[in-house]
Amino acid sequence: MASSYNNLEPSPWQEKYDTGSSGRRKWIILGVIGLLAIVGIAVGVGVAVSHNNKSSSSNRSSTSSGSGSTNNGSVVPQTNPNDPSTFIKDSRLKQSFWGMAYSPVGSILPNCSSTLSDVIQDVQLMSQLTTRLRLYGADCNQSALVLEAIKQTKVNLSVYLGNYNLATDNGTAYTRQRQAIVDAINTYGTDHILGITVGNEFMLDYLNANGATDPNSAVGNQGAALLIANIQDTQSTISAMKLSKHIPIGNSDAGAYFNTKVLAAIEYGMANVHPWFGNVSIDAAAGWTWDFFETTDVAATSSLNPAPQMYIAETGWPSTSSDTSNMSNGPSTASIANLQEFLNTYVCQANKNGTGYFYFEAFDEEWKDKIYGGVEAHWGLFNTDKSLKNITIPTCS
Repeated sequence: MASSYNNLEPSPWQEKYDTGSSGRRKWIILGVIGLLAIVGIAVGVGVAVSHNNKSSSSNRSSTSSGSGSTNNGSVVPQTNPNDPSTFIKDSRLKQSFWGMAYSPVGSILPNCSSTLSDVIQDVQLMSQLTTRLRLYGADCNQSALVLEAIKQTKVNLSVYLGNYNLATDNGTAYTRQRQAIVDAINTYGTDHILGITVGNEFMLDYLNANGATDPNSAVGNQGAALLIANIQDTQSTISAMKLSKHIPIGNSDAGAYFNTKVLAAIEYGMANVHPWFGNVSIDAAAGWTWDFFETTDVAATSSLNPAPQMYIAETGWPSTSSDTSNMSNGPSTASIANLQEFLNTYVCQANKNGTGYFYFEAFDEEWKDKIYGGVEAHWGLFNTDKSLKNITIPTCS
């Protein structure tokens, strides 16, 4: 219940997503860069293993003070340097998070630079925080890389794979990623796959591109038809594989942009709910997140039978801004102290309330700073060099 959150305030608000200068609302670059710069790239599943010994030190350059422990070049020490499953756990990390949002560094076309060694280190760390991950797309072999890392580390971690489709490329990005997902399933099986998410903020991007705001308007329904076609194609593709385990197919979008027809076509929905972008104070952030999710996203499924399971796809708080003009969202600032406050007031309470959520995010993403600036690169629990920020992970189940 919402009363378990600290400082819950009345909510005369509505979600505010910055679709202009703020890059977080424009993840579409993941697909656009690939569409404009490369056609027909095929990255085989076997690439993951061949990259195992490739250095990953250049993927996340350090932008922070402090550094992680090292062992043969790895930030996660291992008792056997040749066996990733022998990594030594960090007593500061606790498996308190329901889920974690994750994108491997270097997983953007056309310059795919993700390496298995880097993803293994990420998995070693994230497995100490959660048992669930969600990916945004399947380009650059990231589905296989993550599943291979889970296999080698032998951790209790499962993943929602993602297909980052576009409305403007006649299905090119969707089809390319669908094949990558099929290849990963054929190679690694389904034991560590929780679902396949088709679309990330597809409706938000479609509405913005077509000068509309209502996801259930005529324009919204046009976009929904394109998205549903990809969802149904994925359902047919997975069904034709005759797998021994059912893999649910879902969708992810901005919290206020779910189309009812899309919700009726999926088994689960993931909603981005960010108090920072809602211009909410840190004191009210945890309660606002629960309230918005329940009254906007969960409520949107009330007329559907069966109703999809709803999760929070992203929520968190930035630790700093790259420029002073974006240091505040109005009532509160981007800071380590406020990141700690959000952890303290949201994580354990959400677990207790039964909210399925993916914390945004594990690691700072330096590439966003170069493109977007502001707070975009600074949502991680870890710095870009994989060192833990000056925070305390809450202890909860």
